[in-house]
Amino acid sequence: MISFVTRIRFVFCICLPVSVLLLAGPGCAAQPRHSAGISGTGYSVQVGAFADVMNAERLSARLQEKGIDAFYFRKDNGVYAVRFGNYESRVGARKEAARLVTENIISDYFIASPADAYFAKAKGPEPHSGSLPAARKGEERDMGAIAARTAERFVGIPYQWGGNNVVEGMDCSGFVRAVFNLCGVNIPRNSKEQYKVGERIGRENLKDGDLVFFGSSEDTISHVGIYIGSNRFVHAPRRGDEIRTTSLEDPYFTRKYIGARRYF
Repeated sequence: MISFVTRIRFVFCICLPVSVLLLAGPGCAAQPRHSAGISGTGYSVQVGAFADVMNAERLSARLQEKGIDAFYFRKDNGVYAVRFGNYESRVGARKEAARLVTENIISDYFIASPADAYFAKAKGPEPHSGSLPAARKGEERDMGAIAARTAERFVGIPYQWGGNNVVEGMDCSGFVRAVFNLCGVNIPRNSKEQYKVGERIGRENLKDGDLVFFGSSEDTISHVGIYIGSNRFVHAPRRGDEIRTTSLEDPYFTRKYIGARRYF
């Protein structure tokens, strides 16, 4: 079976420059396999270098109120940025950004490409595109591991997904979706839909980057987190609370554990 990351590499091979393909490694000739509910990201717009996380949250909320899918995250240098949209072309992303500039919603912006999501690396104190954290030794091409390291970067952030129009219980799935978006993958919006896609994984086979789900039953999924190894996962406990790391052996989560899914 062809892995999802290999399928995405095939798509990228069609349009990315040689310098990016060299970073992608082998597998560019693989045929993609359709996976309903999961897709590679397109171009997005990135705004801001906010020292105060609440400023990033307010901008995200304002964009959400206009029906624009937005999230915020902490960059390598400790400031926060907002990223939004999923556009087929750089032109489309730039057109939407220009419209928001005329409405005085955003000012300076950066167009992030799918290559930025997958392969960007830190190049100094002010990463140009909010680059992904480096994988640990031996994880260079393991996108699940990169997703786990990305999730760890959110720990300590008071995450409020979607501002005032957030759907109850959306914060945990919104956090997960933001992490995967930064890794170049679009996944469904809520935890129930997230549980329906990807590969079902037994608890004994959990790997970094797998999603772990909790609830009363498979039909009543109420919480999701990202597995980061050593029986731990990163999650957003509730709206306004800080992103944190928790053990799967915690009595509450042991009792509520439903299962896991793998997208890479």
